[in-house]
Amino acid sequence: MFLRTRTTTSTEGFSQIDGNVQTERLKQALQKAEAVIIGAGAGLSTSAGFTYSGERFEKWFGDFRQVHGFSDMYSGGFFPYKTLEEYWAYWSRYIYINRYMDAPLPVYQILYDLVKEKDYFVLTTNVDHCFQKAGFDRHRLYYMQGDYGLFQCSLPCHKKTYENKEVVKKMLQAQGFSFDARENLIVPQQQKICRKIPAELVPYCPVCKRPMTMNLRCDMTFVEDDGWRMAEKRYEDFLHRHEKVRTLFLELGTGYNTPGIIKYNFWHRTATWPDAVYACINKKEACAPEEIRKKSICVEADIGAVLEKLYQPSPDIQALEPHQ
Repeated sequence: MFLRTRTTTSTEGFSQIDGNVQTERLKQALQKAEAVIIGAGAGLSTSAGFTYSGERFEKWFGDFRQVHGFSDMYSGGFFPYKTLEEYWAYWSRYIYINRYMDAPLPVYQILYDLVKEKDYFVLTTNVDHCFQKAGFDRHRLYYMQGDYGLFQCSLPCHKKTYENKEVVKKMLQAQGFSFDARENLIVPQQQKICRKIPAELVPYCPVCKRPMTMNLRCDMTFVEDDGWRMAEKRYEDFLHRHEKVRTLFLELGTGYNTPGIIKYNFWHRTATWPDAVYACINKKEACAPEEIRKKSICVEADIGAVLEKLYQPSPDIQALEPHQ
């Protein structure tokens, strides 16, 4: 059992020089690693500009806020809409801007450039597909919690998922939106946006005719289809093949909502694998248990800013040993 004891961070209780030391240690660990296993949570996409409230929310969902009163995308996702036509008007926007449009900042592309020559694998609880859009090999990705780009039966009556881009685009066009040459969504300037879609666009299961839903792990109805199972097997095989080599477990932007998927998993393997190093970058809660202090690098800062620093020439820092 691990003790949840904070070890070294770059901004809490340490000087900026210490933050530079931790970043330099991470750079060296990345250079020396024979394998890199990335564990990514919502904080990584937030660093890339995928925010779910504020200006971005208002741009795409201001009409929903005015009618229903919620002020962020997550709250809108759980709102009890009275009709499927309004439900899918909301979710079609949500899906498209978070799955089919690029993130505002190139954080994922920077990460890819840092690991593309390495033997890497990605385990993520994110469902926005940013890794694959940035160039990561889809056979080295395990989307544990699902994908905004897939529908499934809401029951579910069968273990299959369905790509949704084309039907989602039709839903958006029916609301008054259009697309530019790069398929980015455009808010109409003159035409009023509709908060409902036509009944004929509501997706139903082709087998049992019940309503479809998103392939997201919200409860026991989540469909683990053949693609999900194959990704799980590839991840397990990768772990098995790299247990004895110099491995960097790189945790980016995960918290304590589902710590057993990435955080505790990485802590345990760092403790038991002989040549493993654990690194965590997060704006908050960049920490590791006391048991793996000497094998850990914790940087409490914006992920994108740290990744950019990993490109820069190394500073003249001598004290590169972990804090004791």
